[in-house]
Amino acid sequence: MWEVRCIIRGYTRRQRSLWSATRWQTYHIMLAQIGTEGMRSAGVNKTSDLMPFPWENEAPIITEDEEARILAELEALNNSSSGH
Repeated sequence: MWEVRCIIRGYTRRQRSLWSATRWQTYHIMLAQIGTEGMRSAGVNKTSDLMPFPWENEAPIITEDEEARILAELEALNNSSSGH
């Protein structure tokens, strides 16, 4: 079951960049249409004002370095057990 959670977490993490790019693109299209003053009057000064994402304010459960270390250890375990 832990593998399924890791797969889902990885999938959603990959989707974050797509959502961020979409938000950036939308922000600049709106900026071209209504201008800087129109954006300011709407309270949109940066892309995160347009649409905040939940992951932008959450603290990571583990750091990327810790995740890389854990994955390396798992790979080492898999390689050592496949030799038997």
